[in-house]
Amino acid sequence: QFHLEETGGDWVQPGGSLSLSCEISGRSVREYAVSWFRRRPGRRLAFVSCISDSSLTKQYAERVKDRFTISRDNAKNMVYLQMNNLQPEDTAVYYCARKRYSMCGPTDVDVDNDDWGQGTQVTVSL
Repeated sequence: QFHLEETGGDWVQPGGSLSLSCEISGRSVREYAVSWFRRRPGRRLAFVSCISDSSLTKQYAERVKDRFTISRDNAKNMVYLQMNNLQPEDTAVYYCARKRYSMCGPTDVDVDNDDWGQGTQVTVSL
C-alpha cells in the first residue's frame, strides 16, 4: 500500500520559485512512474508533469515546460517538482500520483493513476 504526501506549497509573488516534494511511504516507488497534477480554482484536475521509474522519461504540460522540472530520488522514495517563474495562473492545489506502470504513458487524470496524495496549495499573487 502506497501513501503519498505533498509538501512545499506556499504563497509566492509572480516570478518566484517553489519546490514541491512528494514523499511516498509504505512501499518502494522505484518501479513506478509518478505524476504531478493540479487543480486550479474553478477548473478540473489537470496534468502537470510525469517522471518514469528510472527518470529517463519526463513529460510536461505545455503550460509549464521550460519553467518546471520534475525529478526523483528512488533511494529516498521522493519525487520533486521545481517550479520557476511562477505566474498567477499557476495558483492551484498540486497533487502527486503513483502510476500503475514504470512508464508515464497517457496524461489523463483517470488513466493508470492508482494512488494520490492530499495535495498542497500553491498561491501566486502580489
